[in-house]
Amino acid sequence: MQTRLHKRTTPGESFRRAQETSQESVLGELGQVLFESLPRSDQRRRGVEYVLGLLGVEGRKSIRNISSLFGGEAAEQSLHHFISGSTWDWSPVRRALAHHLEEISPARAYVLGPMVIPKAGDSSVGVERRFDPSRGQMLNAQQAVGVWAVSEEHSTPVNWRLHLPETWLKDATRRRQASIPEHMSAETMDQCSVEAYLAITRDWGLPVRPAVMDARESDVPSLVRRLQSAGAPMLLRVSAHAQVTAVDPGLPRTVVDNEMTAHQLMRAVRPLRQPLIQRGPEPGGRAVHAGLTAAVRVRLPRPGARRPAGGRDLVLLGVGENGGRWPGELWLTDITDLHPAQLLRLSRLTRRVDRDFSEIAERVGIRDYSGRSFSGWHRHATLASVAHAVAVLSGTAEPVTEVSRATA
Repeated sequence: MQTRLHKRTTPGESFRRAQETSQESVLGELGQVLFESLPRSDQRRRGVEYVLGLLGVEGRKSIRNISSLFGGEAAEQSLHHFISGSTWDWSPVRRALAHHLEEISPARAYVLGPMVIPKAGDSSVGVERRFDPSRGQMLNAQQAVGVWAVSEEHSTPVNWRLHLPETWLKDATRRRQASIPEHMSAETMDQCSVEAYLAITRDWGLPVRPAVMDARESDVPSLVRRLQSAGAPMLLRVSAHAQVTAVDPGLPRTVVDNEMTAHQLMRAVRPLRQPLIQRGPEPGGRAVHAGLTAAVRVRLPRPGARRPAGGRDLVLLGVGENGGRWPGELWLTDITDLHPAQLLRLSRLTRRVDRDFSEIAERVGIRDYSGRSFSGWHRHATLASVAHAVAVLSGTAEPVTEVSRATA
């Protein structure tokens, strides 16, 4: 009797196959919703293939590497045209993704976060010498703002806005070569952030949610005015040097109506700190950390004026550790009806986005587009966001390598 020999499947291989099956199932359903705006069936098919390639190919998510999964050179030419040379509009795809996520798991907030994309040359659209705070150095890079829908269950980018420096917008040759639309004009990174947010609420009809962002490198008064004019509730992390004026009547006279830095004000109200128990996500909500907070009503000074600028009162929230430096963090908000503990939980959504950016968005190639065109960059960013959503919704966000090591 002859015995048939079967090749043993490793735990990592089994897990990978299960991942692929789950991802294909989710994308099969999701693709019908997201790619409905694409006019042709071959475009919809290419969209699915590109997303599967972002999820499945190892290493850099270049068009060449992605096409290797679907037929080599001919597939590469088709995918290259689909991303860089086609005419399909990426905005309806992003809008459909945002609405789908809102339906299945409503967002608590939209986190606005910068994305720096280092580049070796100067031909990629929007590239210039920039200072990257995370690296503490100047580098040649593109920079964009992402809008992340963050709910109780997921954190997913739903919109992107590429920052275009004046050096690109005023250069007719570069502008033509990169196919930059005529309506695009120069804007600051803060303006870029607000416009990216407004696309969600004003243009796509999504519910207004708090805009949460790290604004330590921003012009805070200008950013606050723009967000308030747009009707967007906000929670902004500000630097120790941000200028504020306390308006809380219960504070000492030496503090009220005197302009000072946010750090100086929080030092002055140190006796008002309250203990705060932060609870972890594990079952039962076991307390995992004790901290301190203080909240003071403030207004922002107006440049060149003796009195604070008008507008709604704001709350300056100081956060610190027991026995640690005070304040450790400073947050500014116009959401005055929430307890400091609720504001702190809202602020921590930025940490989830940072984690998911490095563990999911980076893994599906959000920064891997190597083409030169404005539209190509946006189409790649859109489909990488879809791949991120598929990884989250299919429960396959954890890298195979980690699981294979744990189960081997």
